Amino acid sequence: MLLAGDIGGTKTDLAIFSHQAGPNSPLVQGELHSADYPSLQALVTEFLKKVQMPVERACFDVAGPVIDGHVKITNLPWVMDEASLAKDLNLKSVRLMNDLEAVARAIPLLRPSDVNTLNAGQPVPKGAIAVVAPGTGLGESFLTWDGSKYVSHGSEGGHADFAPTDERQIGLLRYMLARFDHVGIERVCSGIGIPNIYEYLRDIEHMPESPKIAQLIAVSKDRTAAIVESAVNPENPSKLCGATVDMFISILASEAANLALKVLATGGIYLAGGVPLHMLRVLGGPGFMESFKRKGRFVELMKHIPVHIILIRAALVGAAAYGLESFKEES
Repeated sequence: MLLAGDIGGTKTDLAIFSHQAGPNSPLVQGELHSADYPSLQALVTEFLKKVQMPVERACFDVAGPVIDGHVKITNLPWVMDEASLAKDLNLKSVRLMNDLEAVARAIPLLRPSDVNTLNAGQPVPKGAIAVVAPGTGLGESFLTWDGSKYVSHGSEGGHADFAPTDERQIGLLRYMLARFDHVGIERVCSGIGIPNIYEYLRDIEHMPESPKIAQLIAVSKDRTAAIVESAVNPENPSKLCGATVDMFISILASEAANLALKVLATGGIYLAGGVPLHMLRVLGGPGFMESFKRKGRFVELMKHIPVHIILIRAALVGAAAYGLESFKEES
């Protein structure tokens, strides 16, 4: 049996899969808080003790570039390599892959119930597919058709430069440049980026906030979640939090469109990660697609590109698919 894991900066999903059941049907699954453990080995060891199921191999997707079987995870102080993990966990083999490459690998396996469609568009069969995933950080990947199947490609596009598209975003960039020597798109288009937008609107544009909501956000362990929840609260919505979410959605849409143009994603754009899941209702409004289509002479092309939100933790499916395929080849 195979142990697969989606190793995130905030939480880690682990599950056990069999070749018979396939990557969409875990035999047992659990979620752990990543920062509670000093290493992936410690986290996995606790999970395996709890489930008491034998595994021979493992495949983990991680937030960071995997180079020659080694990776330093982006938002955790963990350094991993395949050989050490296999030895420490007493497994025959371990595979590491980029988390967004895992999401991309899962896309051909998604079921209709696994996605929410923002724009049906006119997908081109075998056309390239792009993935943008704002979670704790920002991940990007894409798939291309090799003549017989889709092949997934990882990237570190989330660390490319933030390119503002209007005066307000130019002001945000100036604000961020005073704080960081490099303003990657992740700084404003992810879970760690949403508080930066909030602070800019509060401190530079002087948008008011109620003392009650300001205190709620200040003491929250997850400021991003508190901002989003305050923005969409139907009983007492915060105008500042609402403006933060609107600005985030505009930036996300523009970045998704940038990636769509770069890889000519006529097969569609998929939004993954925890942040879109918490913004399903507002992403379904007109703001996202208006910003997505705003590409000058290419507006008609953008209208035809399908846009979907992935509703499941697709990286785990992709890691399981990759691991089961490798497991079959090694057997």
